[in-house]
Amino acid sequence: MRLKLLALSAFLACVAVGFSAIAQGNAVMIKDAWARATPGGAQTGAAYLTLQSPAGDRLSGVSTPVAKEAQLHSMTMENGVMKMRQVDGVDLPPGQTVKLKPSGYHIMLMGLSKPLEEGQTFPLTLIFAKAGSETVTVKVEKVGSMGPGGQGGGMNMPGMTMPMHH
Repeated sequence: MRLKLLALSAFLACVAVGFSAIAQGNAVMIKDAWARATPGGAQTGAAYLTLQSPAGDRLSGVSTPVAKEAQLHSMTMENGVMKMRQVDGVDLPPGQTVKLKPSGYHIMLMGLSKPLEEGQTFPLTLIFAKAGSETVTVKVEKVGSMGPGGQGGGMNMPGMTMPMHH
């Protein structure tokens, strides 16, 4: 009887470890969440971050209490014209890093309740197809910032570099 209890305990421990590994395998790594400060009276802003999903996932929605609406957007150059469009999601290929940054995928914050001020933080909830919801803290950088450590990127055109302010 004692041997059966020991075997059952060992089995349950293995199952628990297995479920834990599965749950961790679906977790999305989120880092470097930031936004640019906005001038007084601005009704829109943008947030950026870096994502990585070991198992692959899809960012399908966002929300924050600092804006009436938050949307996923892409920014592309087409025939010399910059186009920004709302997208229904951002794919996270397994093991690959995906950066939401100026001049690329980003999170538009529309109907800001007040301007975003350098040094403040705010919560941002990300909704993933597989991993569920995760709330992160976004740090507001200075106007014109290129992100933590200058990594955000900007709009590069031959002969000039112009950060995107939106």
